[in-house]
Amino acid sequence: MKLTQSPFLFVAGLFSVSSYAEVFWQDNSLTALRGNDYKVHYSLDSDDSSRTVMTFEHASGHSWGDLFLFSDYLVSDDNSTEWYTEISPRLSLGKLSGKELAYGPVKDVLLAGQLELGNMDDPDHLTATGPHFMNTLTGVGFDLDVPGFTFFQANLYQRNNEDKADNEQLTLAWGLPFTLGSEEFLYDGFLDWASASADAHSTMNFTSQLKWDIGARAGKPKKLYAGVEYVHWNDKFGIKDGTFGIDSNERNINLLVKYHF
Repeated sequence: MKLTQSPFLFVAGLFSVSSYAEVFWQDNSLTALRGNDYKVHYSLDSDDSSRTVMTFEHASGHSWGDLFLFSDYLVSDDNSTEWYTEISPRLSLGKLSGKELAYGPVKDVLLAGQLELGNMDDPDHLTATGPHFMNTLTGVGFDLDVPGFTFFQANLYQRNNEDKADNEQLTLAWGLPFTLGSEEFLYDGFLDWASASADAHSTMNFTSQLKWDIGARAGKPKKLYAGVEYVHWNDKFGIKDGTFGIDSNERNINLLVKYHF
């Protein structure tokens, strides 16, 4: 395992702090998605472009900062399965120091960490990740004040990749509620851009969801959503499009239903 000690200890420290914190708010959800244009197949002998995905998400705010995590379980029409999890704690320097760190559009500055865990079946060794992997990301985050958005985050990471060369990553995340007529909607998502490395091409993943709050029609707003997810992913997993004849530019529309509890 190439995971270096210092980033791992940094992320472990973020979790240690969380055990002594006051929870201000939290949200949990389950999402069912269905899409037919997934790219980068893990076996040349099968077609797993059509997949059903079940996603659990947790988001919470604490006296020390915040935590976001999600776990995907993917089932392809060729009966192959995968799981993938990200755990992203951030320590608020403003909350921990008791000082106001707001400046211009910046509301807070945070120490940011992330663990990426997965089991991807790759019998043809087309990707560098392999069947089991754990990557560690460490860096700095910013909470931004953007009019109309419930949140807008920017995080800069140094990636420590277990099975390939290290690189850097920029992550943006946002949530934008809006109303059309009497109907409530939410547009949220993320953008991940990762730099090129010695053995991987640069990659950009823009994934967003447009969701209609159907729970509000039954007097239970922000509980049940239906909508679509669009994935615009260039050079997926750092594989340059066309390498070994692989189409790694994903343009994928998923139908979704999401329930918050």
